[in-house]
Amino acid sequence: MLNLITDIEGVSIGHVTDLKLGSGVTAIIFDEPATASASVLGGAPGSRDTALLDPSMTVEKVDAFVLSGGSAFGLDAAGGVQAGLRKAGRGFQVGTVRVPIVPQAILFDLLNGGDKDWGLHSPYREMGYAAFKAAVKGEFPLGTVGAGTGATTATFKGGLGSASTVSSAGHRIAAIVAVNALGSATIGDGPHFWAAPVENGNEFGSLGMPATIDHRLRLKGVVAPATTIGAVVTNAALTKAEAYRLSLGAHDGLARALLPAHLPLDGDTVFAASTCARPMADMGELMELCHLAGVVMARAIARGVYEATALPYEGAQRAWRELYPDGR
Repeated sequence: MLNLITDIEGVSIGHVTDLKLGSGVTAIIFDEPATASASVLGGAPGSRDTALLDPSMTVEKVDAFVLSGGSAFGLDAAGGVQAGLRKAGRGFQVGTVRVPIVPQAILFDLLNGGDKDWGLHSPYREMGYAAFKAAVKGEFPLGTVGAGTGATTATFKGGLGSASTVSSAGHRIAAIVAVNALGSATIGDGPHFWAAPVENGNEFGSLGMPATIDHRLRLKGVVAPATTIGAVVTNAALTKAEAYRLSLGAHDGLARALLPAHLPLDGDTVFAASTCARPMADMGELMELCHLAGVVMARAIARGVYEATALPYEGAQRAWRELYPDGR
């Protein structure tokens, strides 16, 4: 196990990172269509094809998810991933044609200092296609990469994180997330992470909790929107309705790792998918997976901030490791 979402067999991850732009794209590609759903609990979401993920809607499976910077401009990225999938012969069969199903969520990174003067058309469609082509199994980088490139939080540079675990029944579950929160992943003005109680080993510094807890509100702004966007994936066989419950469980982890979360200007969105590789025996196994969805999401959020590096601009938000190079 690599402690990454690629620990789920049949999942590949592709990043495109543009430090000049201060933004990027992450593509989550499934070898075979995956049963999927999603939940949106932030008040200012930006997304594509999330309505079809409602459990009452007809289409049950997706070919990929996309996480992207660029705010609404970034929604072009799914078109690029869709183009790559179409070229590969993938997609939902409709008569004689196939339509790749590629839901997407975006985050707001337009005011982070990068060069957003891209001309008439945004670069995100081509970035999406490049992310599709770059998708790999196994290890991939975290931090200031892909959709986490331009991400920030109230206290430290945000980034892209991932984490995985195995249930008591042997089902694998993992999360990937781009952390661009209005709130903070850390406690007060120090280095400790809200997700510390669920840390596995030394994933994000192994600092534990501070002696005192500072709950005061910390926001990076009250004008521009922000968003934490991600996905949880399991190899346990789930229905679409069960995948929806899994996404809600992951939101519990989001709220555990970020304070505050689900604000009026956050667009917090979590996708959930099942590769259906392992059958489930009973409801108890599903409930454990919903619990673990929150655990892996919280850990992934802390890892995204912990692994981030500052953008190469004057005045860019500083990274956790820049301020705490010795881990404390």
